[in-house]
Amino acid sequence: MTNYEKLGAFYLGRDPDGETVLYDSRDLVTHGVVLGMTGSGKTGLCIAMLEEAAMDDIPAVIIDPKGDIANLLLAFPDLAPADFEPWVDPDEARRKNLSPSELAKDTATLWKSGLAQWEQGPERIRTFREKVEINVFTPGSTAGIPLSLLGQLTAPSAALLADAEALADRIEGTVASLLSLIGEKAESHDREFVFLSTTLQHAWHRGQSLDLESLLRLLQKPEFEKIGVLDLESFYPASERLKLVLALNALLASPSFSVWRQGPPLDAETLLHAPSGQPRLSILSLAHLNDSERMFVTTLVLQEMIGWMRQQPGTSSLRAMLYMDEVFGFLPPTANPPSKKPLLTLLKQARAHGLGTLLATQNPVDLDYKALSNMGTWFLGRLQTERDQQRVLDGLLSASGSGLNRKELETTLASLPKRNFLLHNVHEPGGPRLFQVRWVMSYLRGPLQKEQIRQLMDPVRHRFEASAPPAPRPAAPPKKTAQTPPASSRPPIASEVEERFAPGTGDITYLPHLLEEARVTYVSRKHRREHSQTLRRLHLFDSSGLEEIEPLPETTPLGEKPVPGAAFAEAPAEATRATTYRDAAQAFADSIYQEKRGTLFYSPLLKTASEINEPEGDFRQRLAHRAREIRDAAAKALKKKYAARAATIEKRLRTAEDRVAREKAEARSSQIQAGLSLVGTLFGALLGGQKKLTGTTLRRGRSSAGSATRAWKQSSDVGRAKEKVDDLENELAALEKELQAEVAKLETTHAPTALELETLSIRPYKKDIQVPTPTLLWIPHAGSHS
Repeated sequence: MTNYEKLGAFYLGRDPDGETVLYDSRDLVTHGVVLGMTGSGKTGLCIAMLEEAAMDDIPAVIIDPKGDIANLLLAFPDLAPADFEPWVDPDEARRKNLSPSELAKDTATLWKSGLAQWEQGPERIRTFREKVEINVFTPGSTAGIPLSLLGQLTAPSAALLADAEALADRIEGTVASLLSLIGEKAESHDREFVFLSTTLQHAWHRGQSLDLESLLRLLQKPEFEKIGVLDLESFYPASERLKLVLALNALLASPSFSVWRQGPPLDAETLLHAPSGQPRLSILSLAHLNDSERMFVTTLVLQEMIGWMRQQPGTSSLRAMLYMDEVFGFLPPTANPPSKKPLLTLLKQARAHGLGTLLATQNPVDLDYKALSNMGTWFLGRLQTERDQQRVLDGLLSASGSGLNRKELETTLASLPKRNFLLHNVHEPGGPRLFQVRWVMSYLRGPLQKEQIRQLMDPVRHRFEASAPPAPRPAAPPKKTAQTPPASSRPPIASEVEERFAPGTGDITYLPHLLEEARVTYVSRKHRREHSQTLRRLHLFDSSGLEEIEPLPETTPLGEKPVPGAAFAEAPAEATRATTYRDAAQAFADSIYQEKRGTLFYSPLLKTASEINEPEGDFRQRLAHRAREIRDAAAKALKKKYAARAATIEKRLRTAEDRVAREKAEARSSQIQAGLSLVGTLFGALLGGQKKLTGTTLRRGRSSAGSATRAWKQSSDVGRAKEKVDDLENELAALEKELQAEVAKLETTHAPTALELETLSIRPYKKDIQVPTPTLLWIPHAGSHS
């Protein structure tokens, strides 16, 4: 396994010593900021972070005001020139006097070489593309996937409605963004702001979701008479309220307005995960919008992320990322745009729920200091001026609260080359660390134009067709319209039969239908799961019998009285008798017992069961984060265990290396002493003019021989000490290999795609099937009265 493919670690680059720089994904839950001027390599670093998040199965919502981040889609596993050719810049080709195909070939060679230098090959790119689904959303445009932002002002969940502070934040953000869209810069105490806020609050507390049309109707005819202690007319006269209504109506009447209601509704879960549970990188490209529209979209997205965050249980692992490129104007130190409060809320609260926020900007003055104080990780690149450097240092030293050396930091920041950053992570000891960003897998082509985004998104638009808001439709007419009985007056029906009427207007004729409803509860005692749901079935009373048709949506309001002046089709005799409805109720209950089953998924590895009838994708998404939490905890314990063993070996290794040094020193000393002793003996004998070896000479000779023997012994000791060092180094290498094998096993067993699920079928008990007597439902069918 490559040394940078480690559990929960983002491979960011290398330090000046050539050591791989790995960033623990859990550290991002305390948020991060990237500061660097144009050309510093800031975009490359942020794209590398997003690529690494994808490699670790972590989804991300990306707010992209400039259009750079869509380059994530330009990652080509084959690294073939043909892959690059549609995306190379024609102007660059002309400047270099090359054809587009020649420039594409050079670019492919450059990317292949660059990736190889950072030990990344085609397989890693292929893994990146397979692990995550990447989509580009373009609110207010159909170039990418449009996003329905104005089509629905959805009522918050019951939990959010019960949280007064959170609800106030949600209303404030929504109202501020709406007013910014029509050019109103009203403060929270201004009449327009208070009036809109009160209207939303009244509707949402009743559980009523709104769209812009229904909001306008409520603004024209408010359902409250007072605001505070003042009556509404005194606080905000109708003649002045009309100006606000007209401004919003002009927005509604604008030809471009319809695009804002197309596409899937804004939903954090949809942005973060595919229906299968696969993580998504959702890029909200805003380059085509004006400033007020960008503020509107950004504020609503941030509010949606806050709502999603508050529904998540606490965790210390990274559950998802929120990245905003070029945050200038959205989080200023003095002004209070609509986006500022939700951003600060996320920075203060999201860490407890595993939502990591990463912000990027060119200038430190763009950011509120309260935001900087909540940043656990700082990436500092080349800055525009010395003044910017001093601002960054002031903020860094203030936020870190540690004894950083300002002079050293000044020197480092002043000399940073492109793609080099100073990393300060409060979770890592040792202070700031300099590193060069690795070569990214995605081709950094620069900002993509609308047509280029369209080209990338056209093949995948089908992913969101099912999630788009359904268009309003009239009640379903019968399939056999040619045999519709002639209209007449309302037929007499047995008094025990309950009648209901579907909504309709104009010249209509009611047709008789049998509406069956059942409340079914599925129970799994073994897994302690229970789920109740309502089943609906609709039949048309036809001359040939009952014909099952598609039921009306459950949200369709049913009245107790018909539309005045409406006609009624002739009802068959079966429709008028009470026994028909009692028999239908029993038959419906029997069919549910025989045919309907609840589905429950179970993960043997994590010993966790889904909710009954929970979509498999939703369950897998929850399992993915649970697996990541277990994996992170197991990896931490594993590294701690191996760190203790490695520390023991390293201590023995240091002792052995010290011994080698001592033995070498002693061996050198013995060799010198033996040499001097032998030379002294020989010179003494020769210079003394002795013809024979005397006893003294012999003793000196024996002493010299002993010194030589000791020197030989010391040399042998050096060899044995070196062998001991080699053995310990091999033992340390074997331990590292064993750790890597354990880590690889842990990664494989806890990978979301590797989690095997058992599918269990839950049959309802008869006592848990509640079927009230069916209803005679009159559904209007447009047509002339007979």
